[in-house]
Amino acid sequence: MTVAEPKYEANESHPTVVSAADAQLDITLDQLRNLVSPRAMTGENMLLNMGPQHPSTHGVLRLLLELDGETVVNCIPDVGFLHTGIEKTCESKTYTKGIVLTDRIDYLAPMICNLAYVGAVEKLIDVDVPLRAQYIRVILAELTRMNSHLVWLGTHALDIGAMSMFLYTFREREMLLDIFELVSGARMMTSYFRVGGLWRDVPAQFESAVQKVLDIFPSRIDEYEKLLKENPIWKERTVGVGVISKEEAIAYGMTGPSLRGSGVNYDVRKAMPYSSYDHFDFSVPLGSNGDVYDRYRCRLDEFEQSMKIIRQALAKLPPGPVITDNRKVAPPPKHEIAFSMESLIHHFKLWTEGFGAPEGEVYHAVESGKGEFGVFISSDGSPRPRRVHFRAPSLCNLQAVPDMSKGALIADIVGIVGSVDIVLGEVDR
Repeated sequence: MTVAEPKYEANESHPTVVSAADAQLDITLDQLRNLVSPRAMTGENMLLNMGPQHPSTHGVLRLLLELDGETVVNCIPDVGFLHTGIEKTCESKTYTKGIVLTDRIDYLAPMICNLAYVGAVEKLIDVDVPLRAQYIRVILAELTRMNSHLVWLGTHALDIGAMSMFLYTFREREMLLDIFELVSGARMMTSYFRVGGLWRDVPAQFESAVQKVLDIFPSRIDEYEKLLKENPIWKERTVGVGVISKEEAIAYGMTGPSLRGSGVNYDVRKAMPYSSYDHFDFSVPLGSNGDVYDRYRCRLDEFEQSMKIIRQALAKLPPGPVITDNRKVAPPPKHEIAFSMESLIHHFKLWTEGFGAPEGEVYHAVESGKGEFGVFISSDGSPRPRRVHFRAPSLCNLQAVPDMSKGALIADIVGIVGSVDIVLGEVDR
């Protein structure tokens, strides 16, 4: 990125000072006037670029800050540095091949993105998923939520200056990544959920590995609480900072802990149950003040609720198949391929040509660690979707950051952005 020289323009009343920031935003002078205050245009307020190289911004995010001393007057997010064209790429792939792309959207919660996408395809082609596969999906989705929250907690605390927390959370995260590798062969980009069920059944060690997590994590969460919950420095940096009311949060389309921290009781798992979530008893943690501290409390409490769901699913895990018997979308059993030419041909055509879907449109939403992650698919009847669009919670939640930041100190910006828990792979897509 080249930095333009500052430009100066004068009119009859006073000179107008335009910093290099407007050139980098690739906007006109008139558009810049609408984004910042007159004091910024005259040079009385400072325009400061924060990111994308700044080490405390989450991912490749740029913020244009207007400052009056150390007070934030305006905060303008500038996104798109990580744009990969995932939506358009999905439209050139068969429905099954699109699953791989969803791992890369929210790369901290890939199985939840998988679940949203395959759920939309299953709704489109009207395929039922065996109960065992649904329960395993729930277990892995909740472990994924915990994984996402661990990365958030560690990096968020690190932003504010609590380095030890980062080391502790990544220690626990390794246990979860080991389980993902156990079932799928990959630690992060798993592509384990398939249309109609799962790639394969979980191995024999799965239940004991999950039980180990359930046994160890409560004491580890108590450690996090002891370090942060009543820590006076932590509360000084989070209580009353980045406040957003429930009305504003709803108006911005915020979801997830960022919305529930303002006291709005909305969770897709309760509002529109999917993958048998209505079979399990759990609560939705809520805040009341809508500040950085309440968003932190909601996520910490969600660890407990995720473990509660996993315990129930593990105790009631039924036997049976893990993929639909609808041979239109499910490949033949692997052992048949070595002996049956028909099965081999079926397998080959399914993976090369894919399967067709009825003409129509569907929307399917799940509750990710960051909020409502939705998938819209429009089908023209061919084996490839006509249009795919992802409703990314990080993008909607990021819209509220300017309002949260007004009047805050510049030192609070990293805490405010961190409390929203954005991931730029999901924002830019």
